[in-house]
Amino acid sequence: MKVIIDEDKCVGAGQCVLAAAEVFDQREDDGIVVLLDAAPPDGLHASVEEAAARCPALAIEVLK
Repeated sequence: MKVIIDEDKCVGAGQCVLAAAEVFDQREDDGIVVLLDAAPPDGLHASVEEAAARCPALAIEVLK
């Protein structure tokens, strides 16, 4: 799995962090997503897919 984020699309809703805090964080100044792990381990794949599905701005792309 490879995770790609589009910071320009991100609206700072934080749903990704709630779903997969090991993979996503947010910048303190504006809440924009920060990718912590672009190739998360197998055990986090379901959480990452949930985070992508929850993103209201569709700023997370998951490649399998």
